[in-house]
Amino acid sequence: MTPHAPHEDFSDADMIVTEPKEYAAGLGGVLHSMEPAIKNMGVGRTLKLMSKINHKDGFDCMSCAWPDPEHRKLAEFCENGAKAVTWEATPLKIPRAFWAENSLTSLADKTEYWLGMQGRITEPVYKSADSDHYAPIDWESAFRIIAERLNGLDHPDEAAFYTSGRASNEAAFLYQLFARVLGTNNLPDCSNMCHESTGSAMQYSVGIGKSTVAYSDFLESDLIIIMGQNPGTNHPRMLTALQEAKENGAKIVAVNPLPEAGLIGYKDPQKLRGYVGKPTAIADQYLQIRLGGDMALLQAISKRVLAAEAERPGQVLDHDFIAQHCDGFEAFAAHIAEVDDREVEQATGLTGAQIDELAERYMSSDRVIIAWAMGITQHRRGVDTIKEIINLLLLRGNIGKPGAGASPVRGHSNVQGDRTMGVWEKMPDSFLDALGTEFGFDPPRKHGVDAVDGIRALNAGQIKVWVGLGGNLIGAISDTNLAEAAMRKARLSVQFSTKLNRSHVVTGEEALILPVLGRTEVDVQRAGPQYITVEDSVCAVHASHGQIPPIGPEVRSEIAVVAGMAHATLGDRHGIDWLGMIDNYDTIRDHISRVVPGCENFNEKTRQRDGFILPNGPRDERRFDTATGKARITVNELEPVACPPGRLLLQTLRSHDQFNTTIYSLNDRYRGIKKGRSVIFVHPDDLAELGLDDGQTVDIFSEWKDEPDRVLRGFRTVAFPTARGCAAAYFPEANVLVPLDSTALESNTPVSKAVVIRLEASNTPVGVGRPVTQ
Repeated sequence: MTPHAPHEDFSDADMIVTEPKEYAAGLGGVLHSMEPAIKNMGVGRTLKLMSKINHKDGFDCMSCAWPDPEHRKLAEFCENGAKAVTWEATPLKIPRAFWAENSLTSLADKTEYWLGMQGRITEPVYKSADSDHYAPIDWESAFRIIAERLNGLDHPDEAAFYTSGRASNEAAFLYQLFARVLGTNNLPDCSNMCHESTGSAMQYSVGIGKSTVAYSDFLESDLIIIMGQNPGTNHPRMLTALQEAKENGAKIVAVNPLPEAGLIGYKDPQKLRGYVGKPTAIADQYLQIRLGGDMALLQAISKRVLAAEAERPGQVLDHDFIAQHCDGFEAFAAHIAEVDDREVEQATGLTGAQIDELAERYMSSDRVIIAWAMGITQHRRGVDTIKEIINLLLLRGNIGKPGAGASPVRGHSNVQGDRTMGVWEKMPDSFLDALGTEFGFDPPRKHGVDAVDGIRALNAGQIKVWVGLGGNLIGAISDTNLAEAAMRKARLSVQFSTKLNRSHVVTGEEALILPVLGRTEVDVQRAGPQYITVEDSVCAVHASHGQIPPIGPEVRSEIAVVAGMAHATLGDRHGIDWLGMIDNYDTIRDHISRVVPGCENFNEKTRQRDGFILPNGPRDERRFDTATGKARITVNELEPVACPPGRLLLQTLRSHDQFNTTIYSLNDRYRGIKKGRSVIFVHPDDLAELGLDDGQTVDIFSEWKDEPDRVLRGFRTVAFPTARGCAAAYFPEANVLVPLDSTALESNTPVSKAVVIRLEASNTPVGVGRPVTQ
């Protein structure tokens, strides 16, 4: 078997649109997992890797951060996890001739799909300021270039160090140490664009920006409310937990504008009934809410809870919990009493009866979990919406008891661990004090830039060097055209990468691509084979061991690259032995144990078969480390999203064959799309009102304040049963429509889930190469 990379880009001219599915997984999930794996990796490689993914002696999936159950199955992976492994562990390599044959100008029109399909990067490459091509370079020369450019800056804040959520704890810790020893807190990361709203809200309300549930809580819950999350595509292993929860008597409510297959039904591919029986019905109630209406819904439920307490004093609220552990209740109750039911119905698009049903479900359940993802966080009022989730949970004591709590479901495998390890532009002084004591230096205290502010700083010429530890910032960030123009103003851009993406094509004057090991690959250093660690969505930390040989001899671990870069730039400043930390990662973990709270005896704990769970005050002991020492029930002003007549509210989303900006194929079978991505999903009644037909080609214009319209041309309309007044298009193609300055209050997260758009008939061909923008 010889894998082949495509040499032509793809258009959507042969797109096929069928009816959306009403259940997830089943036989289709197995076939779509294993067929590409065997085709691209071969039988032996596939069996070796698939039997080790998410197992205690294997490697952690590089896809989502869904936690592992205590008792794991032989095939402890989902369809998209298998695709992520296939994507990374492909034996296909980019040949050396590729760099000479393909200029950056010629690559500029290639899609993310085409770029990723070229294979693994196996040697460092460098683009000089006077060239339009990358060319191979040795590691020492690459490190020398980085060191010279960093040391030549007028101030360390002219550099920024971006991090992807796939980086290990060890790499992330070393990376943030390097940035801070250099003298900057410019440590943006991918969380800035997804769950930053979660951290902001939960840190304020309960004193920790992480989940307050364990995996076992899903199996003990009476009611699970899933808001703004599509587990069938983004966290497929969650469906097994939901099925088991239902078997134990739980009810599930889905709150989502689109009908998603995984929230409707599930066929467990590891059970016989997953092939021959009927799907397990997941949602007992499905609320197709208008985009931006979640906060109004939550306030309306809280109003009904308080009204029920007034009718049945002492029987609805958990008065003891509120009195002992909470503050702010009186002000909250007074505010909620004034919520206008008519405004709620307009904001949500739901009926009073639908809201009544959910409120009754909540009040009749002793143990409630509310789970959410970016459908909640990426709104202007995303932080306040999550505070309302916490408010509702606190009213009946649904934090800090089995089967109950707040469950932000992270979409990247170690984005939560990166933050724990210090990758944040605003780490508290307590962490910086410990870091400085451990390594003998005074860390900078001025807060750095996040991802959005980083693009602004690049655009203003304030950041000269941009380093990316994994990820694809240019593909992921909002306002694509502005972001690309900003990155091209940098003097040097550096990417740690396994495969090509848009961030390798849009570069600074100089650019480096540094090839790194994947999580599937064995990492051997002087002390022998090494392991890394990751943290999942429920604060569980465990080891990950590579299983197959590296793709090539020139590929280095992320840790080795960070340490090599730091050594070249800083030498022995402060007596830090950067190169020594490459030899044995235990050295890094020893440092972590003395710096990071909850990570004491880190080496010992991570060698335990199941790893360990980080301490969590709200979950473990109902301790709330807020400014008041109590959980804060908050007052939040409702601000419905305004949408003028003749306009729609757009959300960006992933297709099923996609992980973040990585496109595995051009299919989205759960939504009925095959061989294409240039589509916009619109309710058929909205299409009729706008005078448009199903299947018509349109241009999409986004409208924001007094700025010129942003345009995405040549998209096909797909009549789809979404909430009225709402539309959806794929990320990252539709990022061009999201203004950089349109961000969530407090968190600065791009508002990608409520973009005001208008549609106009178009003559632009659908989906030729990259999306056509203005």
